[in-house]
Amino acid sequence: MRLTRTLRSLRTPRALALDLSQPVTDAPSDDLLARFRAQGRPALRDVLDALEAAASDPRIEAIVAKVDAPAETWAHAQELHAAIIAFRASGKPAIAHAQSFSEAGNAVLAYLVATAFEEIHLQPTGDVGVTGVAAVQPFVADLLDKLDVVPQLEHRHEYKSAKDLFTERGFTDAHREAADRIVTSMHEQLVEAIAAGRDVTSERAAALIDQAPHLGEDALANGLVDRLAYRDETFAEAKRRAGEAATLVPLDRYRSVVRRRQLRHPRRPTIALIHGHGAIGVGRSRPGAMGSSMGADTVVAGFQQAINDDRVRAIVFRVESPGGSAVASDAIWRAVARAREAGKPVVVSMGGVAGSGGYWVSMGADRIVASPGTITGSIGVVYGKLVARGLFERVGITTDEVHRGDNALLMSTFRPFTEDQRAKNDAFLDRVYATFVDRVADGRGLDRAHVHEVARGRVWTGTDALARGLVDELGGYRQALAAARSLAGIAADAPVKLEELPHRPLPERLGLRPPADPEARALLTGLGGLVRLLRPGSGTQAQMPAWADPAARAGPQR
Repeated sequence: MRLTRTLRSLRTPRALALDLSQPVTDAPSDDLLARFRAQGRPALRDVLDALEAAASDPRIEAIVAKVDAPAETWAHAQELHAAIIAFRASGKPAIAHAQSFSEAGNAVLAYLVATAFEEIHLQPTGDVGVTGVAAVQPFVADLLDKLDVVPQLEHRHEYKSAKDLFTERGFTDAHREAADRIVTSMHEQLVEAIAAGRDVTSERAAALIDQAPHLGEDALANGLVDRLAYRDETFAEAKRRAGEAATLVPLDRYRSVVRRRQLRHPRRPTIALIHGHGAIGVGRSRPGAMGSSMGADTVVAGFQQAINDDRVRAIVFRVESPGGSAVASDAIWRAVARAREAGKPVVVSMGGVAGSGGYWVSMGADRIVASPGTITGSIGVVYGKLVARGLFERVGITTDEVHRGDNALLMSTFRPFTEDQRAKNDAFLDRVYATFVDRVADGRGLDRAHVHEVARGRVWTGTDALARGLVDELGGYRQALAAARSLAGIAADAPVKLEELPHRPLPERLGLRPPADPEARALLTGLGGLVRLLRPGSGTQAQMPAWADPAARAGPQR
C-alpha cells in the first residue's frame, strides 16, 4: 500500500529495471518447491505483465534490463523478445546490458532477447559468443553391451527416437533428418532476429554468426552492440533517457502495483489459467528434485473447477511437457473435451516443449498457440524394457521367482519378452499410435493420411508445426490470452481476470484439507498429497531400475 501511494504521489519519471541475469521461470504460482528452487528468478508472466502495463503507464518513460541469461528455452526467449518489441511500439526507449554474451551461458538465447531492444550495451571486457545452433545426442548402446544389459524397446514410427539412446550408436537416417531440421529452423529464427534487430540483411546476420565469437571492440565495429559500457553507465543512460530526475523501479515492486490495479475490477470476466508442467503421470502433480510432474488428477481438477465456475468464460492451458504416461495424457485430453462441451473454449499455450504426450493433451483444444522455437509433435509411442539379468549375475546377484499367469513377469528386468509377448506389444503399440493419429486428425480437422505423414514420432519446431497444421498460431501467453478473449466473445480491450486453477490454498496443496469444489475433491482428497510430498519417489513403477529411461517403464509412453 505504501508503494502504491508513493507511485501515485510522485510525479518524477521512472525507468523500469528488469533483472534478466537469471532465466525466467514458468511454473504455477502455487508451486512452492518450484518457487524455492527459482531463488529469485523472475516469473515469465510477471515480466510480460509488467512490460504490457509499462507501455501505457505515463510514469514509466523507459526500460533498462540486464540480459546476461534471460531464458533457458527458445520459447521463453521469444516470448520476452515479442513483449519487448510490443513495449517499444509505445515509443519509449529500451536499453539492454550484458556483461558478456558468452560467460554466463545461454549466449544465443540471451542475444536473441537483446536484439529486441533499441540499444544493446556490452561491458568492455565482454564478448558476443553467438556461434550458432547445434544438437549433440549421446548414445549408450556400447555401454549397455559392456554392462550386459539388453534393451528391448519398440516404437511407432521411425522418427520416434527416444529408444535410440539405448539401441543405437549414432543417428539413424530418420533421427538425423529430424534433428537437422530442428537445428536449421532454430538457426533461421536466430538469423531473422539478428537481421531485424540489428538492421542488417539475413546474409550479413548469418555471416556474423559464422565469424563469432566476437570480442567487445569487434562486436561494436560490426554493429552487434551499440556501446561498450559498464552496468552503472547503462543505468545512468536509462535514467537520462527517462528524464534527468528519473528514478529506477525494480520489476518486483512495479509488478505489485500492477497486481493491485488488476484487483480494482473484481467483476471482470474470468479466464482460467491451468498449468501442465513436467512429465505426465497419473495422480497429482508433484514437486521433484529434477522438476515438477504434470499429474492428471491435478490438471483434470483444474478443468473441473473451470467447468463448474460460471465466472470462467474460457481456459488457457499452458503446456510445458516432453510427454509421459499414455493413460494420464488421455485423461487430460478428456478433460479438455469436457470443457469444450460445457461451452468453455480452450486455448493451449505451448512453452519450450509440448511433444508426445504434451501434444496429446493439446490436440483437442479449440486453438493451439506455439512459439516459433517450441519443440512439439512427436506423435508416436515407445514401449519396452531393459533386460539387466546379465548385469546382475555379473556382479553376483541372482534371482529366483514363482508366478501365476503366463505374463506375470511381462515387465520384469530379469526376463526377455517371449515371442507371444512381443506380438501383444506390437498390437498394443499399433492401437496406441492409431488412436493418436485419429484424434489428431479429428481435433485438428486434418486428413488422416496427412497426419500420419507429419507424425511417425517426428518432432517439429513451432514454425514448422504451423506450416503442417499441427498448431494454429505463433506466439506465447499474450497471443493465447487474445485468442481466449476472442473465442469467449470478450472485447480485446476489456479488462479480464486471469485465475490460476485448480485453486488450492496451502492446506489443500499439502493434502491437509480437501478442495472446495466437490468434483475436484473427488480427485484431490486425503493425506496422499502430503505423503507424496514427503516421499516424492513413491508411486513410481516397480520392477524397473532407477537408471532406466522413462520410456522403458511399464506402460506406453507418448
